[in-house]
Amino acid sequence: MQPSPDTRTAPLTAAFPVALADDAEAVLALMPASRLRPARPFPVVVEGERVTVPGRLYHDEPPAGAVALLPPRQRQLLHCLYSRHHDGTVRQRHLAEIVGSTDPWVVPFVVQLVGEYVLEILVDIRDELRSLAVPGSPGRLAYGRFLVDNPAFFASTQRRVVSYWSYYHRSTHRDFRAYPGSTVLDLLRSAASDRAGRPWPDLTPSGTR
Repeated sequence: MQPSPDTRTAPLTAAFPVALADDAEAVLALMPASRLRPARPFPVVVEGERVTVPGRLYHDEPPAGAVALLPPRQRQLLHCLYSRHHDGTVRQRHLAEIVGSTDPWVVPFVVQLVGEYVLEILVDIRDELRSLAVPGSPGRLAYGRFLVDNPAFFASTQRRVVSYWSYYHRSTHRDFRAYPGSTVLDLLRSAASDRAGRPWPDLTPSGTR
């Protein structure tokens, strides 16, 4: 695993691999300043490199016109960062711009949203990630590698999906198996199993299966 370099001048550049540092710096230069620092950052491994993704972001969004002028890769990184915004509506809007990507640095941003509580976001992810069920598909390969490289993160995600279902959504989705988050976990475990060459542990409680 490669260490995160000390040369990156802004903490949010650490959310992406070193090769993307210049693009990340350009994105950060466009983002309005925030009085609050990013909260609850979490480390994951992306293609052998440790990155640190913000748990929540408090920056206002930059003007849409300025975002449109960014090169495609920089727009992608901006959408990744704003998928960690504290406002769920903002997260969902920016997720829509990246959820179809199989670039490895995008994957942790999508998986983190799987373990959160906004039902509409889970539905969007479920609908977009159905291709993970297709053997050999780019998404299955990208997600499979990330999940196998980050087993503790995926274990926490599985448990969070069940916890949020039980606390927020059990009244409207009494059967966990019919809950969108359950479908997403099935897809993710399928991709991880394929990558690992063995069945991936199902950490949802037996009573919900």
